[in-house]
Amino acid sequence: MRNVHFIIGSESKRCYYIRMRPFFFLFVLLITVSVHAAERKPNVIIIYADDQGSIDLGCYGSTDLQTPHLDALATRGVRFTQMYSPSAICSASRAGLLTGRLPARAGVPGNVSSSKGTAGMPTSEVTIAEMLKDGDYATGHVGKWHLGYTPETMPNGQGFDHSFGHMGGCIDNYSHFFYWVGPNRHDLWRNGKEIWHDGEFFGDLMVDEMKDYISDHEKKPFFVYWAINFPHYPLQGSAKWRLAYSHLPSPRNMYNAFVSTMDEMIGDVLGHVNSLGLQEDTIVIFQSDHGHSTEERTFYGGGNAGPYRGAKGGLFEGGIRVPSIISWPGHLPEGGVRDQLAMGCDWLPTIASLCDVALPDRHLDGHNILSVIQSTDVASPHKDTYWQLGKGTAPQWVVRQGPWKLLGNPRDNSRQGELTKDDHLFLVNLDNDLSEARNLAKDEPDKVQDLLKIRERYAADLAGGSE
Repeated sequence: MRNVHFIIGSESKRCYYIRMRPFFFLFVLLITVSVHAAERKPNVIIIYADDQGSIDLGCYGSTDLQTPHLDALATRGVRFTQMYSPSAICSASRAGLLTGRLPARAGVPGNVSSSKGTAGMPTSEVTIAEMLKDGDYATGHVGKWHLGYTPETMPNGQGFDHSFGHMGGCIDNYSHFFYWVGPNRHDLWRNGKEIWHDGEFFGDLMVDEMKDYISDHEKKPFFVYWAINFPHYPLQGSAKWRLAYSHLPSPRNMYNAFVSTMDEMIGDVLGHVNSLGLQEDTIVIFQSDHGHSTEERTFYGGGNAGPYRGAKGGLFEGGIRVPSIISWPGHLPEGGVRDQLAMGCDWLPTIASLCDVALPDRHLDGHNILSVIQSTDVASPHKDTYWQLGKGTAPQWVVRQGPWKLLGNPRDNSRQGELTKDDHLFLVNLDNDLSEARNLAKDEPDKVQDLLKIRERYAADLAGGSE
């Protein structure tokens, strides 16, 4: 057998060679490739949908929606049945996701202003982007922000090397003007500079941006936060999907068209990841920011919470229980379903564990749920959980411990039942009443007091401003 000359390094333009037998050369080469692969940290893509109903995916039981790409993602990963958003409103949910902290602790108990020049989430907060950037990741944001509209509180000031999208709560997807008020409030930005793409569908722009960013960073670990603004109003699905759902009543037909358009866009981007050979190097997390909207701008509905009471803006289950999937082929279980309670704040510490990077040096409310992802038999790390929406003397709040859930100052935007002044404390046992139809507060006074003590602990902790 002939010897092989194998280059192992260079210095001052001088190359060094080793003579070895072919089989030994192959052994060294395989070891070298294996070590390189082991050293590579995974890419991370978070896809954060906007106003998507609790069961609005085929894999969650929807019978009138076509979502083949997200259903396939669930087949390649783990799907949660008790994943909760950090809040039932847009900005607060995003703050909880990105910081791993309760939104009130992160300084965002409600929605941030969509007016240019208004600050948002404090810059003292540490985001997933900043955490991963310290771990030598490239960091990108695409889509909706809604966490501040000053240079310091826009994405490039909060840890993202690259940003493309809108800063306010929502835009028209063709003119890219702010949807609520105007008429002269254009909102499309790249890296802090206003850009114009009149008449181009924002969904297509996001897909192109995602694919370009992934291609540009395929050699180095990257993190992309794709805060896709679908199916938030205005409901502007593609013509293909509007036709496909034309037989359904309004507004379900428009809502479904938007969800399926989103699914197709996600499929396009994940297909691009696969085409670059990055599927087994990329963690993909999909989740909705909270439940579906019943606002006038979305024709008072369209989304589906299934058996759950509530919707966006309220802390009944339909406002905070959301579809959620994680996939990392070859590394995490595939085709799994997890019933343990988890929360959007958990993603930051879980990502830190998966990517082997240091956690921020501050108090976190989220927990590492990797053991839950890996097994149906591991208990949820949440012994109790707390939500607070709004501030002042009477914010909405919830304490959850086991199946018991106590709501304070509840709102039901799904209008599934009347709430009176006697329902300012609303107690349910989700094991027996998943639809939260009956208030047990008068029947279970001791349980109410137990949960109120937990509420007082959280309230005092948040008021203390723990870092």
